Amino acid sequence: MFTQSSIPFVRLARGLKAPAILLLLTFLFEFSSGCSRFRHELHETVYVSARQMYLHDRVAAVSNRVAEVTNGEPLEVLEHGRRFLKVKTDKNQIGWIEERSVIDEKTFKAFEQIGVQHKADPVVATAVVRDDIYLHLTPGREAEKFYLLAANAKVQLLARATVPKVAPAPQRTPKPAQATGQAAKAPAQISAAKTTPSAQVPSLPGAEPPVLEDWWLVRDAQGRGGWLLANRIDVDVPDEITAYGEGQRYVGAYVLNKVYDPEAATPDHQVPQYLTVLAPATAGLPFDFDQVRVFTWSIRHHRYETAFRLHPIQGYLPVRVTPASGGNAPSFSFQIPSGPNMTIDPATGVTRPASPRIITYMMVDTQVRRTGSDLGPIPITRAEGGKAKPEKTGKKKAK
Repeated sequence: MFTQSSIPFVRLARGLKAPAILLLLTFLFEFSSGCSRFRHELHETVYVSARQMYLHDRVAAVSNRVAEVTNGEPLEVLEHGRRFLKVKTDKNQIGWIEERSVIDEKTFKAFEQIGVQHKADPVVATAVVRDDIYLHLTPGREAEKFYLLAANAKVQLLARATVPKVAPAPQRTPKPAQATGQAAKAPAQISAAKTTPSAQVPSLPGAEPPVLEDWWLVRDAQGRGGWLLANRIDVDVPDEITAYGEGQRYVGAYVLNKVYDPEAATPDHQVPQYLTVLAPATAGLPFDFDQVRVFTWSIRHHRYETAFRLHPIQGYLPVRVTPASGGNAPSFSFQIPSGPNMTIDPATGVTRPASPRIITYMMVDTQVRRTGSDLGPIPITRAEGGKAKPEKTGKKKAK
C-alpha cells in the first residue's frame, strides 16, 4: 500500500513501461527498508580507560588537540581506523583517540556487573589506597582495567585472591611418541579442577614455582567494584594497637564492645576493645590469616592487653562480629577447613575450604570462651621442621 508521500512516484509511474515500473518499485522498497534500518541503528559507545587523553583533529605526526577526555567518560564511535577511533563527546566535540585508551561496551558492562554482584557482600575490612591505582576486571596485571582510584581513596575489602605475578607461558603440545615394543606412556597433564587438595598454583615437574601475589576485590565509595593489588593499600587499623603486630600484617580489626574508663583520653571516656586477625607478611599464602587476637582495655593500667590469642591456624574470611545486645556478650566467628580439599574459583582464583567449619567465640568481660555448635579441636598448623602447638584459649597479657 502506498502512503501519501509516495503519490508523486505513482504519477511518475503512469508514463513508464513495465520494466521501468519494476525498477521504480525496487527502488522504493530499498529506500523504505534503508530508512528503517537507519532509524533503528545503534551507535557504538566506548569509555575512556586512561587517566586523561586528548582528542586530535587527525591521525598524523602533527595534529591539533580538539578536546580533553578523562577516565570513565563515554564516547560515541563515528569511524574505525588503524589503532585509532574517531569519536564524539557528549559536548559534540569530534576527534581521534587511540583504541588502547578506551574499553568497549561489553567490558564496561562487566565492570558494572561486579558492583551489582557484590553489592551485599560483607566487608572484611576498610583500607586506604596509597597511590592512584586502577581497578581490574579480574586479579592479574594483564587483566582489563578501567576505574581509576585517586590516592588516599577509601575502599572496602571483600575477598582475597592469589594469582601468579607473571601469567604462565602457554604450554607446547608434546609430539606423539613413536611406537616401540611397548605402548608409549602419555605425559602427565595438569587439570584445573574446582576442588583440589592444595590451594597452590600447579607447576610443571622440575620447573620453578611461580611468584605469587595477592589481590583484593574491593568496593569504593561510589559502589564500583574491581580488583587491585594488595601491596598498594593500607588496612585501617587503630593506632593504639598497630604496634602489637609483632612483624605480622593486620588483615582486619573489629570493635567488639566499649568499656568505660574515667581516665581515658576519649571525649566520652569510652574505649573500644578489638578483635583482630593477622597473617605473615608474605604473599601467596593458602589461607587468609593464621592468628586471631583479642585486645581488651585494662582500666587499672590504662592500656591494651592481649586477652586471647589463637595461633597458628588456617583461618578464612569473612570474620563476623555480633555486638552485645539484650544482655548477651559480644561474639565473633570465622572459618577453618575441615579437611585438605579446597574450592578455587576458576575466574578469580579465590580459595575457600570445600567443607568449612564455623568457629565461634564469646567474650564475657575480658574472658574469651568457645561457643557455638562446633566445639571440636582446632588444628594448629605445623611449621616446617617444627612441632604442632596445642590450642591456646587462656588469657594472656601483652608484654
